[in-house]
Amino acid sequence: MVRKWRRVFFFFLLLNVEKVGREQHDLLPKHATSQIKEFLLSLSVYGSRRRGGGVIPAYWRAAIRKLSHSTSLTAPPPLLLLPSTSLCSTCATGNARLSAINMRGRAERTGAGLRHQTSASLRPTLGSLSRHMSGRRVGFCLSDKKRRRMNLDAFAAFCAGHGVQVVEIDLTRPLAHQGPFDVIVHKLSDVIVEAERDSQSQRVLADFQSYVASHPTTVLLDPLPAMTRLLDRFASYRIMSHLRDSLRDWGICSPPYLEIHGASELPSVHQALMSHGLSFPLICKTRVAHGSLSHEMSLIFGADGLAHVRPPCVLQSFVNHGAVLHKVFVVGDQHFCVQRPSLKNFPAGPCGRKTIFFNSHQVSKPESNSHLTALDEQMPDLPPPSREAVAALVRELRAQLAMALFGVDVIVDERTHTLTAIDINIFPGYEGVPQFFSSLLSHIQSVLDKQASAGPQGANSPESSQTAGADL
Repeated sequence: MVRKWRRVFFFFLLLNVEKVGREQHDLLPKHATSQIKEFLLSLSVYGSRRRGGGVIPAYWRAAIRKLSHSTSLTAPPPLLLLPSTSLCSTCATGNARLSAINMRGRAERTGAGLRHQTSASLRPTLGSLSRHMSGRRVGFCLSDKKRRRMNLDAFAAFCAGHGVQVVEIDLTRPLAHQGPFDVIVHKLSDVIVEAERDSQSQRVLADFQSYVASHPTTVLLDPLPAMTRLLDRFASYRIMSHLRDSLRDWGICSPPYLEIHGASELPSVHQALMSHGLSFPLICKTRVAHGSLSHEMSLIFGADGLAHVRPPCVLQSFVNHGAVLHKVFVVGDQHFCVQRPSLKNFPAGPCGRKTIFFNSHQVSKPESNSHLTALDEQMPDLPPPSREAVAALVRELRAQLAMALFGVDVIVDERTHTLTAIDINIFPGYEGVPQFFSSLLSHIQSVLDKQASAGPQGANSPESSQTAGADL
């Protein structure tokens, strides 16, 4: 029934938008709001991510992308046939409901099943973007997989509607021939990791760093040193371990953890677990927080399971959290909280249960049907994370990381209701965030505005292009 309602909603929504555009060509740009158009664009993004095109046919997605280019003003389109509820609120929650539909009934237990958090005062004002951003060039340096997940083509079309040119950077060619760039948005995780053992990747990374150093007015999102640090779970977990002290007033913490550097530490690992305050069950994660292997994890229930540990890795105490994960996506001054499935509860303390090996991406994707996310018994709903606490967490991490595009995975401890940070992610996928395009473009504008206000002296300082993520 839900699937049928969803198809009917999309049909009437797009049918009437198409009718407005066809019969009243000059009326649509005057009356379409930026919120409606961005929601329609997010539908095309959602559809392109679903196998086989999802619920939105390709020709509808093309029409949506074309529609999104029109100029945005403030009055709502009069011909859209929608329920009597607010159009903007319907659009804002529509994509969220899509991601929550297949969460195996968890939406019924947790209400909406998917929440977005942002400050109303910080929402982007896209009406002014076209005036301030016209003629800007933004380079994107992403892997093919990341480009598809982000739907860079749709974002480029969105930017073009505001006078911004998006350039896909080819690292096999000199960057000087592809510039100039006002901003470079990148996720060079692949290159950084491969540069440790591959000479070609070392040259590519060196050429990129050389270009950035010789073009101090080009803003880099995010700084390479900050990104490199987050690729190491040892480093990111040390940052999270300090949250208990820096955010004491908010009661935010992270689970106890243990770094295992090499095989020589394995014979004494059980004693190290006790001295560091860890308790079974344990989550075992790779040290490198990038690539498909970084999602391969194991759940260890007793001392016998420690035989499956493969250093270098991190052992982290597992905290029961009602099988609900809250992914916090950060875009500059804004953040969005999206609910996902997660591992179910397990009895505390050691037991003889066999080690469970799992892929965290498969378990926590929006449409996950994993048996590991199905609670064995009904339990009361856990309170959602406090908006104020999440905002405090984001502010602290932005200051610690000196980054603007990152995510943090948080859970609510079933026993203490404490907000607990369990992982930090570099430039995540932002799935379930319909405002991502406008938020990213708005942040790029704020970065350039700050650079302009600093004047030539600030723009030419060595730190200006490397610390934009921390300052804004």
